[in-house]
Amino acid sequence: MSKPTSQADYLKAWQQLLVALAENAVDLPHLESRREKLQAILNEALPVFQEQAASTAMKQDASRRLEDLLSRGRTVATFLHAGIREHYGKRSEKLAEFRLQPFRGRRPQAETPEPPPQPEDAR
Repeated sequence: MSKPTSQADYLKAWQQLLVALAENAVDLPHLESRREKLQAILNEALPVFQEQAASTAMKQDASRRLEDLLSRGRTVATFLHAGIREHYGKRSEKLAEFRLQPFRGRRPQAETPEPPPQPEDAR
């Protein structure tokens, strides 16, 4: 039998162990107190495991809703930015109030000096 690796694997393995211990209780009376202890732990763990699964599902649902809202918000914000630019003009410094970059023209290209001519080798 393989060793459990996930939380669900542990819970399932414990359930199987408890069933086997209950079926063989006559042969293993000295383990009864530990069986009861494991049963109590399992009884406490199962609702917590279900709560965790529900929380994960709620988190995934919230993430999907948030992504949808962000997508819709980006679309509206883009529309508003275009309207602001259209109203004030693309060069207006008033755009900075809306955290938009006014068009200030292109920077002049830096002139790259031509490399000095290489002396020719006389052979």
